[in-house]
Amino acid sequence: MVPPLALDIDGTLTTASGRIDARAFELLPDWDAPVVLATGKAFPYPVALAHFLGRAETVIAENGGVVHVAGETAVLGDPEAPRAVVEAFRERGGDLGWGGRDTVNRWRETEVALSLDVDETLLREVTAAAGGDVEVVDTGYAYHVKSTGVSKGRGLERVGDTLDVDPDEFVAIGDSENDVSTFAVAGESYAVANADVAARDAADVVLEESYMDGTASVLADLRARSE
Repeated sequence: MVPPLALDIDGTLTTASGRIDARAFELLPDWDAPVVLATGKAFPYPVALAHFLGRAETVIAENGGVVHVAGETAVLGDPEAPRAVVEAFRERGGDLGWGGRDTVNRWRETEVALSLDVDETLLREVTAAAGGDVEVVDTGYAYHVKSTGVSKGRGLERVGDTLDVDPDEFVAIGDSENDVSTFAVAGESYAVANADVAARDAADVVLEESYMDGTASVLADLRARSE
């Protein structure tokens, strides 16, 4: 039997240009075990991807702030502290960096995402001044201001409890700092070659291939092992 999967999206199921790689629609619909889409994106994005893959909508969104499994949605992150940090950031001249139409945060329930073009030093300074209940996570695609009490790894533990699957049975694949907690919980973890230093250091294996090339190679190996 193939193992259950915990898969990041950006940088892991995508091409270098950020598009979903078509191989995801070839390899994942018939994967005969749970597939968890674990992402920093707002909740609707992984739900939509799961839908178009024909998979159960088992997702960890907003870096663990929202978990949806077995038809139930749990909002685990506290949105008030991150929003207060961002408001203080704005008061000191900061900007979210998305321009006039901020669809990045339009449907985000538990955190706030800022462009990598913003003043990181100021953002981290304001966040530190707010105390230990909020943190900044750099996913390589955005700065996420989030509650310290949530993570993808804790989300995976919740999914495992609901599905009655030990988190140690999962194979996790990812590419950035926000995947470190998932790697710590899963029994086997892979960082694609384009991964940042934090993910590379935390993974059991750092792949030679980048983006979906790396993910596809892991899935092929896992299927071969199961035969």
